[in-house]
Amino acid sequence: MADFVLDASVALAWLFEDEIDTYAEEVERCLREGRFAAVPTLWHYEIVNAILSAERRRRLTSEQADLACAALGALPLEIDPHPLNGAALLALGRRAQLSAYDAAYLELSQRLCVPLATRDRRLSTAAEAVAVPLFRP
Repeated sequence: MADFVLDASVALAWLFEDEIDTYAEEVERCLREGRFAAVPTLWHYEIVNAILSAERRRRLTSEQADLACAALGALPLEIDPHPLNGAALLALGRRAQLSAYDAAYLELSQRLCVPLATRDRRLSTAAEAVAVPLFRP
């Protein structure tokens, strides 16, 4: 069982020195110490797309991108096996002014009844509005 839902905004902060913060470091420490995170199926696509974009913008070399992809792929994650619920994502997206991607993280936290780890302000605000607790390492 997952201890929390991990938003890509946290994991991506680990890749860039100018984006890392104490919160992201503490979430990473929790994973290293044996806590488990759940992610929606789109997580890997979102992560790989961000790594590709960083490589294209020369924020990462191809070697760094390969290492980052491997490191993030080795995280103790539970990928949500349930089919996408478009109606739920649409409702959350409308209610909280979220993208469907961000709504997927919020919906998963709601369904699993676990806190959400995110660095995204809009997603944090939406979580609080629908009584989803934020993960506090």
